[in-house]
Amino acid sequence: MKILLIFTGKTSEKYLHDPVNDYLERIRSYFPVELKVTRELRAHNFSDRETLKKAEADEILKNIETSDYVILLDEKGQTLSSVEFARFIQGQQNKNVRKIVFVVGGAFGFADEMYQRANMLLSLSKMTFTHQMVRLILVEQLYRACTILRGEPYHH
Repeated sequence: MKILLIFTGKTSEKYLHDPVNDYLERIRSYFPVELKVTRELRAHNFSDRETLKKAEADEILKNIETSDYVILLDEKGQTLSSVEFARFIQGQQNKNVRKIVFVVGGAFGFADEMYQRANMLLSLSKMTFTHQMVRLILVEQLYRACTILRGEPYHH
């Protein structure tokens, strides 16, 4: 199984960029993982937020295949403990899912097209984080899930 992470816009904060890359390298010991960064669209270039979200969706959907299992990181999504998340990943492997795609959208959320394409909505917390911080939390939890599945001591 492969993992594809799609982030809207670059991770601009160095204090977040380096740890994200570190966790991506760690995850590669368990799964092939790829990061796609779509270009960041500026709100002032669009007439309204819905038009901006639609343009972001168009950029994201270019990277998604029909067979992909798509998970949107969304505040309205399901919350899972780290162990439940690991079991979910294992379950997708057991179902022979070829690729899981995690999508972290822009600051204003997702367009309707993204919700229609999604197989699952996942929330990392009831709290709100910047879409930049969510990237780090997501890759750390993916790494944690890998170590849980292997019975390694990272998760105590």
